[in-house]
Amino acid sequence: MPLDIKRDKLGQFNSIDAFRAVVEGMSDALGEKAAGVALVAAGRMRGKKLADELGLKGATQNLEDATQQITKVLGEEGSRLCIIDKIEITDDVVKVYTSETLCAVGGNGTPPRCTFTLGIIWGIMTELLQKKLKGTHTESILHGGAYDVFEFTQI
Repeated sequence: MPLDIKRDKLGQFNSIDAFRAVVEGMSDALGEKAAGVALVAAGRMRGKKLADELGLKGATQNLEDATQQITKVLGEEGSRLCIIDKIEITDDVVKVYTSETLCAVGGNGTPPRCTFTLGIIWGIMTELLQKKLKGTHTESILHGGAYDVFEFTQI
């Protein structure tokens, strides 16, 4: 059972620089692919837990309310992981448009590596839709996109 430790003076949040140092350190120690797999897996676990805490399991009948709940918990009023700008669901693709993502690192022609955020959104969408999904980061603000876009297709 996880410990529920509170930090009275520093609070529950840390800096983007510290998080990026963790990502870069993991990439250096494990290699970029292994670190990416670990960060996505950690994010998916957290996303599933958040969806459960929010009561979103199978809540697709009201996507607008679910989007508002997700935005609140991940955005400015919550963990500040990212802003969920919109979620679009078509027959075969779910697109989640985000901005101000915590882990959007890269640039200079490198592929986007927003693995932890991708994982959290993936975990939430898996629980929300009650489907096994495959997720990818398809568009990046760092590479000229208007959003960081995460796309999910059913497996």
